[in-house]
Amino acid sequence: MSEPVLRGAGLQVRPFLASAAVSPRSCSRPLQRAMTDFGADHAFGQVPKKLQEHYGVTIGGSTVRKITERHGAQMRAQQDREPVPVTTPGCPQQIGELDGSMVPIVTSREEAGDKRKHKTLQWQEARLSMVHTPGSVTPKFAATFGRPVEASGQALLSCAVAAGFGTTTQVHGLGDGAPWIAEQFTTTFGVQASYLVDFYHVCDYLAAAASTCAPAAPHAWLAAQKQRLQKNEGAAVLTQLGEYVEAETVANDHAPVRACIRYLHNRPHHLDYQGAIAKGLPIGSGEVESAHRYVIQHRLKLPGAWWKTEHVEPMLALRVVRANQEWDSYWGQLAAAA
Repeated sequence: MSEPVLRGAGLQVRPFLASAAVSPRSCSRPLQRAMTDFGADHAFGQVPKKLQEHYGVTIGGSTVRKITERHGAQMRAQQDREPVPVTTPGCPQQIGELDGSMVPIVTSREEAGDKRKHKTLQWQEARLSMVHTPGSVTPKFAATFGRPVEASGQALLSCAVAAGFGTTTQVHGLGDGAPWIAEQFTTTFGVQASYLVDFYHVCDYLAAAASTCAPAAPHAWLAAQKQRLQKNEGAAVLTQLGEYVEAETVANDHAPVRACIRYLHNRPHHLDYQGAIAKGLPIGSGEVESAHRYVIQHRLKLPGAWWKTEHVEPMLALRVVRANQEWDSYWGQLAAAA
């Protein structure tokens, strides 16, 4: 005999997933958790098949979307709470990274006729913060979208507090050359933070200049400049570049040496690679760049997926809760509050 099914408002639920009850136009908490679990990782259109396969549940994709985004919004509200002021010394050292990742966004004008003809597709930046202690494999994450850059600083602080930040903690900041990233480390942590431009971003500029500075042996020239940078000999690198700088009549797009000089000259206080290496701290921000893939892009950059702006932050919140290993805690709090 087949297993009995509870029915209501276009959904069918086997009793083991129904908890106490499933009323018309509502879903039990276990069912909501299952929907949100799948919705956090997969396109909403794929979730009904997965619910049917794994739980014997028949439910529409629109319901999956609404419930998943509702829980994402609740998670977002929790993440937006001000961090508790720290009064204890905290851990001695943290590593913090901040970077942007582009998300596909769709907007439409409310006009008569075929709405598909009035859609605009564009890319907007989501910002990911990450903090952990040296050697830790469980960093704390936060993400923002469509907010002022100052919100990224607050997100960074929340990550640091969750990772054990205190009144004496030193934060080793890393990021690419974007000025807003360095500014957020300074304004958020003050004298408790230092900031280092990602070594490999600097090397990209040097690599572009190598063919002009040493056309016969660009790789050897590049290796020599890397060694100088790691010894904090940035002045020597600038001197070397200055011998080959292009004339002002050369367009910027064809002046890699000039671009490299400008990049280094504008960041003299963010190139202390020797100091970081001596302390056993990283000189590259590849960790947060990798985190983009499994925290943000795994869900928000699915092939063919475009998002409305109001739906991005709830989905980011879901992904952050997963990455921070706070999934069970969230559902436990809902159960305790019921």
